[in-house]
Amino acid sequence: MRHPITLSLCIAGAFILSACEKGIDKEAVDREFAGVNVVDETNLNEVMLTVGDPNEAVNYFQRATQEDPDRIDLMRGLSLSLVRAKRHDEAKRAWAKVVEHKDSGNEDRVQLADALIRSNDWEAAEKVLNAIPPTHETYKRYRLEAMIADGNKDWKKADAFYETAAGLTTQPASVLNNWGYSKLTRGDYAGAERMFHDAIRHDRNLFTAKNNLILARGAQGNYTMPVIPMSQIERAELLHSLGLAAIKRGDIEIGKGLLRDAIETHPQHFEAAARSLSALESTVTRTN
Repeated sequence: MRHPITLSLCIAGAFILSACEKGIDKEAVDREFAGVNVVDETNLNEVMLTVGDPNEAVNYFQRATQEDPDRIDLMRGLSLSLVRAKRHDEAKRAWAKVVEHKDSGNEDRVQLADALIRSNDWEAAEKVLNAIPPTHETYKRYRLEAMIADGNKDWKKADAFYETAAGLTTQPASVLNNWGYSKLTRGDYAGAERMFHDAIRHDRNLFTAKNNLILARGAQGNYTMPVIPMSQIERAELLHSLGLAAIKRGDIEIGKGLLRDAIETHPQHFEAAARSLSALESTVTRTN
């Protein structure tokens, strides 16, 4: 933030000298200062939305909106900060106020729908999205449309919306993972597996897609580890998930072997896998 402040001081000095030389009145100088302050404030607003504790950002924007309650940029900042802070009930109310503002647009309505979904108000979110003109085509809008279609078990619509959303972003890993999970819940395990592979191809660090891939393979009785990028800890965790998937299918001995592999692979003590194996072995012992 050093450069904007320095620039502000330089501009301020120039205007003061100009006022002395030309006799410009104080109000004119104040108006110029007001323009400089807006530039600095805009930079600060952007910083508050991207770094630090989101609750601190909430406090910042709450103070700012109290001082200037009709500024829609500050209202948006507060709403986005509430979402980041996972204060979803407050966020949906804040976005509703933004939508009521005379300068609000369709993207604000998309944000409201997102906040409604986060607070589990799916029916209201669907109504908000349905009121947005179809010409407003954005990644976020179609991702939300896909999630709602999923909830309604309208698989044809869901697939169409997921495909459109994936084509509207340069970082489709998250939406591909969601699409894969949708196919997983439908029982389309092979289709889900393809989606998770695609998601990992776009983001090799997306562990949820890796774990979901394991679940899709396990559901098909495929207990071999896929060839994907993974750390030693991730490999242990994925072996644990695969072991549980095998046990769920009734392949108890395979599941036990996978759990032992998970414990041996993990660089530290793997409590979750050890607990799962212990519980399984004690259950088998009691049955015998």
